[in-house]
Amino acid sequence: MKGKDYGTKIIKYLLSAAVACFLLYFTFRGVKWDDFITGLGSCRWGYILLSMAAGIAAFWFRGQRWREILLPIDGSIRRITTFNAVNIGYIANFVFPRIGEFVRCGFITRNSGTESVDADGMRRKKASYDKVLGTVVLERSWDMLTMMIFLVALLVFKWKDFGNFFVEKMWRPFEENLNFSLWWLLLGLIFLCAALIYAVYRTRNRSPFCRKVADICKGLLQGIFSCLKMKNKWKFFIYTLIIWLMYWSMSAFTMMAMPGLDGLGPVDALFLMVAGSFGWLVPVPGGFGAFHFIVSLALSTIYGIPFETGIIFATLSHESQAITMAGCGGISYLYETFKGGEQVSESRAGE
Repeated sequence: MKGKDYGTKIIKYLLSAAVACFLLYFTFRGVKWDDFITGLGSCRWGYILLSMAAGIAAFWFRGQRWREILLPIDGSIRRITTFNAVNIGYIANFVFPRIGEFVRCGFITRNSGTESVDADGMRRKKASYDKVLGTVVLERSWDMLTMMIFLVALLVFKWKDFGNFFVEKMWRPFEENLNFSLWWLLLGLIFLCAALIYAVYRTRNRSPFCRKVADICKGLLQGIFSCLKMKNKWKFFIYTLIIWLMYWSMSAFTMMAMPGLDGLGPVDALFLMVAGSFGWLVPVPGGFGAFHFIVSLALSTIYGIPFETGIIFATLSHESQAITMAGCGGISYLYETFKGGEQVSESRAGE
């Protein structure tokens, strides 16, 4: 069974990597590389460093916001632990799309305090995996809501400039490719989930499998509703605001680094941030290809900026963020590795 699971994971990874390669090829196929390299050389690299610094700040505040949700579950969770978990999760996403969310859940559970010991000698963690996963669902839901608020604001106040792009270039092609309304798909998924939940609930006392599923769902709900037990709820919202201000700053600083984008302002940086966020949502490793294509298309469609200039901006924006993620993730991984080694040595010395 394990061999079959690994085989399935490898196939999924190869498919997502193939999609990323196709999008990169499709985006860069007409690029004149001499002009591309010249364009990179004319950039103001100090602004790129500021963008990377804003990225690190966003990672830190993301970790602190997550910690606020986790504290009602396990009050011993440290600030550095959630920060490192976020960074390590980002690295994992480069290996396989979205796996980072599960990796960082496992990391927090491993570093959580012990709540009790079962009769079989198994230690039960305060921050069990299902509870931590519930907090991630909550956190990501708030991020999605925040992004939608920015998107709606752009569409309401700047429909003439940005509305047609989201409708014609992103929503409509996606809907047409599915050949039926996305709303019917959404309703079908909701109905299916409701039916499965009802079936599990009805049979939880007769089926060990359903009882296990019910326990996992209970843990997820406890994680999601842990926000109601936060002592300082205002911190959660302040951290969310700071995180997205940092993302906005990253987009603005990268824009300032490009001589060809001097005429754009803060609202344009917000639009590019929202458009780029959709690129990171595409299930390919690290958003490669999808981010480049969407951002380049946005710049050429709305602003009439040459596609080559858009690709340079997208490359600077994505690769500077990718380098920041890799650097922070690598440092966090080394920190936790050496810290773990020190803890083992101390425990042996105590014996």
